[in-house]
Amino acid sequence: MYRVFEALDELVAIVEEARGVPMTAGCVVPRGDVLELLDDVRDAIPGELDDAQDVIDHRDKVVGDARAEAESTVAAANAEAKATLASARAEAERMVAQARDRAEQIITDAQGQASRTIDEGEREFEKLTSRARAEAERMVTAGESSYERSVSEGEAEQRRLVSQTEIVQVARDESAKIIDAAHDESDRLRAECDVYVDTKLATFEETLTGTLRTITRGRQQLRAGLGTPDYRS
Repeated sequence: MYRVFEALDELVAIVEEARGVPMTAGCVVPRGDVLELLDDVRDAIPGELDDAQDVIDHRDKVVGDARAEAESTVAAANAEAKATLASARAEAERMVAQARDRAEQIITDAQGQASRTIDEGEREFEKLTSRARAEAERMVTAGESSYERSVSEGEAEQRRLVSQTEIVQVARDESAKIIDAAHDESDRLRAECDVYVDTKLATFEETLTGTLRTITRGRQQLRAGLGTPDYRS
């Protein structure tokens, strides 16, 4: 292709430097030189065209190879992307399954702990109630015994002093005081027993409340842990 351009440049130079024909737009050029240059152009063009065709053919081959390589690369990338997505989905499902199993285990443990706490609380309540009931009955029995003893003593004293009105009245008053004191003591013991039982029940209530708060926090943490990454297809 270089020889064609070179011959054409020489032809242009010959025409530009040619002597003009007076009164016309023509010029006088050396025929032999021009024909020789035209022969060079004619001889060079087929080879140059073959070279150009070879370049075009090579270009088409390169483009085809590049297209095939690109398609192969895209196919490989798609396959790898699908494999990666499948692996990510499998991993996500595995993590969700583990989280679900962990949640069920936590709930089961919490329920077991709550049941044990409730059972212990019920046993403690029954124990305290039985103890308080027995103490109250003992105090009532003691009060009644004291009351009956005081009444008996008062009646005996009353019979002994039946002839002495003022003494009898004093005995009656004393007997009434003793009886009232016995009733007051019994009421006081009952009140103390009620306070004792109420205090124990309040402590048990605080224990149950703390356990329920622990279970609630565990469930909230579990719900937060289940907010796993969103693998979109």
